[in-house]
Amino acid sequence: MGEFVTLQVEDGVGTMRLDRPKMNALNLQVWGEIRETAEEATRRDDVRSVIIYGGEKIFAAGADIKEMADMSYTDMARLSRQLQAACTAVARIPKPVVAAVTGYALGGGCELALSADIRVAADSAVLGQPEILLGIIPGAGGTQRLSRLVGPSKAKDLVFTGRFVKSDEALAMGLVDRVVPAADVYTEALAWASRFSGAAAFALEAAKTAIDRGLDVDLETGLEIERQQFAALFATEDRGIGMKSFVEQGPGKAQFVGR
Repeated sequence: MGEFVTLQVEDGVGTMRLDRPKMNALNLQVWGEIRETAEEATRRDDVRSVIIYGGEKIFAAGADIKEMADMSYTDMARLSRQLQAACTAVARIPKPVVAAVTGYALGGGCELALSADIRVAADSAVLGQPEILLGIIPGAGGTQRLSRLVGPSKAKDLVFTGRFVKSDEALAMGLVDRVVPAADVYTEALAWASRFSGAAAFALEAAKTAIDRGLDVDLETGLEIERQQFAALFATEDRGIGMKSFVEQGPGKAQFVGR
């Protein structure tokens, strides 16, 4: 259990809660705790899906610039791996992950949200990659995950200008997937995450692996990844349960066991 990042589990949903007053600034300790918490969520069988949540007022306003200000090139050449490792650990959680975005998700905060599978944002949320205004660029995956999500032209616009994006524009460009009133953000994320508490865990992992790995390769290789994941599921107990239930009761009634 970290000082600023915790994992709270209830009914199969693990909430990765950021709580570093006042703005959830992401210093090296927080990045390390994000990675450790993501790895814990990956290991735990009682966690079937994950919500990343910064609280009712703010998701994460970005990196701790005071901590970075006096770092040298050699410092950051070494430490930047920790930033990417944290977001990569979140992206590699083999379970559905949703970012519940309230207030600001800027810089590293936006990169953390990009590491989730989907993003639910408050109607008052503001997102962006303003690093260029500090004379740097995103360093925790922003140039890569953002361009894959919204396309290179939109990503270049956001990264080159450093401008902030309100929730309506973020929804239109595909940066977020749903916009709801601020008071409903966590509830909406929980409703989505809860759908997977009784789902076929290995099938979900296979689906996520096939999509994520397939995005980084050519179509032929992606199809082979899909084929291998598809065939492997015939070794699971849930596959047998699902097909038997479908034949006898129709779709959507299987009681999966996660094996």
